Amino acid sequence: MQICTSCLYPANHPLGITFDSDGVCSGCSVHREKYVIDWADRKQELVSLLSEYRSNKNYDCIIPVSGASDSFFITHTVKVELGMNPLLVTYNNQYNTSVGLRNLAKLKNMFDCDLVTMTVNPERIKKISRATLAKAGSIYWHSIAGQTVFPIRVAAKFKIPLIVWGAHQGMDQVGMFSHHDRVEMTRKYRKNHDLMGIEAEDLLGGFENINEKEIAQFQYPQDEEISSVGVRGIYLNNYVFWNTRLQHEQMIKRYGYETDRQTRTFDMYNNIDCWNYSDLHDYLKLLKCGFGKVVDHASREIRLGQMSRGEAVGIVQSYLLREPVNQELYFRWLGVSREAFYYLLDQFRNPDYWLKDSELNWKYLDPAGYLGDKSANTSNADSFPDFTLTERGKSTDEKDRYVIFGKGTI
Repeated sequence: MQICTSCLYPANHPLGITFDSDGVCSGCSVHREKYVIDWADRKQELVSLLSEYRSNKNYDCIIPVSGASDSFFITHTVKVELGMNPLLVTYNNQYNTSVGLRNLAKLKNMFDCDLVTMTVNPERIKKISRATLAKAGSIYWHSIAGQTVFPIRVAAKFKIPLIVWGAHQGMDQVGMFSHHDRVEMTRKYRKNHDLMGIEAEDLLGGFENINEKEIAQFQYPQDEEISSVGVRGIYLNNYVFWNTRLQHEQMIKRYGYETDRQTRTFDMYNNIDCWNYSDLHDYLKLLKCGFGKVVDHASREIRLGQMSRGEAVGIVQSYLLREPVNQELYFRWLGVSREAFYYLLDQFRNPDYWLKDSELNWKYLDPAGYLGDKSANTSNADSFPDFTLTERGKSTDEKDRYVIFGKGTI
């Protein structure tokens, strides 16, 4: 299987990827645009754009946030640097960590922002999760669906037309769009890529007998409702040079953003609010796609010049096949046995990457050559030195296993 000669992305990337005559992938090619764009000029373009949405009676814009990812950097840029009055909006994915909840509390308190949260009935989430597991081998559909539609529903309801998102995944990973396109958020991209082609309406009925009421919070607003308000979603990485590691380190120093180790990647900054994302959810990505978040993160670091290719390969070799540590917690939460879970999941296992041996055990075939690459430098594989592990704040959950939140103070 072809793999990029610059980063580590393989030809079967689920978002689609192409290679030039030198074997360099489309994601690396679009990334190189960052070094020729006049970002000061882009920042002024953003200032002009935002000025059209300032309001004396309402919030100026919406920022979708969580207790991780680039929420602090986006809020800092939009409110502190550019003087906007944002409404923060978050979807509770129900896999909360204490680190993530403390970060979320710091976010709204330190920036003096209002925060609107959507928490869907957990029993409804379990039904939807069982349905999407059987339909698409996904246990994270509800999280992505909620995170990508709740801000739009709030925008339409409260008549706040502008939503500011962080980085566009398709552009950032595989160069699906150019920075010159100034691509904005669309329902089509959400369905085809974020949601794997599955809209909420596609889950009706089935063996879980899901009804209209149970999918209501995941349904996209009608076109008429969106157009009457003029809702649009811009991506900040079209206007700011995007370097998530350096951005997080600025937020650590300025606001005390907390970080944490993760099961299947070296990145201690992104997605640390969720005990599922870089654990069982990412392991499912390995089974279905043949690679996990560690390849995403290593490729990103190579492109930014923050990691050599040899270091990246060594880190991928260290993390790629690590088993999740929270899967039993998830099985208990969902109410399924390990055997039933993997029976369903095996229907989606990628035959290009996995083969069942004579003893009925699955063997990883490594067609991209990650594990056999002799250029690997494994000296820093378990603790890549440029990531900062902060001290942990206090938690009311002594075992730090499953967190139910209510208080909004730190």
